[in-house]
Amino acid sequence: MPHPQPPRAVFAMDPVHLPLLFPPPLMSRLRQASDLDPMLIVQDFTDSAATKALADAEVLVTGWGCSHLDASVLTAAPRLRTVLHAAGSVRSLVGEALWKHGVTVSSAVTGNAVPVAEYTLAMILLAGKDTFTHRERFRATHAYPPHTETAATGNLGRRVGVIGASRVGRRLLELLRPFDLTVLLHDPYVSAAEAAALGAELLPLDDLLRHSDIVSLHAPDIPETYRMLDAGRLALIRDGGVLINTSRGALVDPEALTDELVSGRLHAVLDVTEPEPLPAGSPLYRLPNVFLTPHIAGSLGNELERLGRIVVEELERLASGLPLIHEVRQADLARVA
Repeated sequence: MPHPQPPRAVFAMDPVHLPLLFPPPLMSRLRQASDLDPMLIVQDFTDSAATKALADAEVLVTGWGCSHLDASVLTAAPRLRTVLHAAGSVRSLVGEALWKHGVTVSSAVTGNAVPVAEYTLAMILLAGKDTFTHRERFRATHAYPPHTETAATGNLGRRVGVIGASRVGRRLLELLRPFDLTVLLHDPYVSAAEAAALGAELLPLDDLLRHSDIVSLHAPDIPETYRMLDAGRLALIRDGGVLINTSRGALVDPEALTDELVSGRLHAVLDVTEPEPLPAGSPLYRLPNVFLTPHIAGSLGNELERLGRIVVEELERLASGLPLIHEVRQADLARVA
């Protein structure tokens, strides 16, 4: 019995990411599982070379830099049946036209959750030791802190509030298990029993904010979460509390957060902000109680290979007639990133 022809696949992304997503061993597997030209990388769907490639494309391997897949793209790609996204969220990539066309979508968002959770774990442990404050003070004084200033420092029994049992949130909950921390969780889609199985106590949002020493945001950027931490809710966090945001800046009222941080009442670890990046004159660049990083928590450098591996495995399943493991459904987008 003859083997079916491998699906025709086309890259659609910024080519700068391709070597890290698909180093030679992964690229070889891609080519074995599909009919793919590794030198053809579509950036402009209206380009003549792209139009010719799309005419036969059954699979698009997308990534950062890929344009929105609108009706015109689908008209140019009448045989398209699967999009394999070698990045995180597909929210800006797909739309109603794609779903109506019956195209199956898969994302490597699970792989991208790993480094975000690792970054967050590191920041929680560092914040619990008051590392950032001690570093600033040590640079200025060259002196060790007196014991009276370290009495409240340490991670034993520290209360960590996780907002959102997303892929990142769940991975973080796994990583927190070995430590002597008290973990709280808020997620409207999670039951108390499920939270307990994840190693956390389920609380309403306001109660979580009141009872946490460190609050870490992992909710999706959807209308229901816009400015979910406004001035009133930020005020619920105890004096000296720490806010960690690796999700999206839109989840926090930027003016209210700035006021709290300028006052010195709260501390923050911010990998995402609104706007992004912050304007040059923002006081958050200069505050000793703010640790800013330039949106680096997600996959960078050699971590991109994890995303590429997920896409390769999905393409191999597709070529073998097996169901995709990381499929994204239209209904999911109402409550995920």
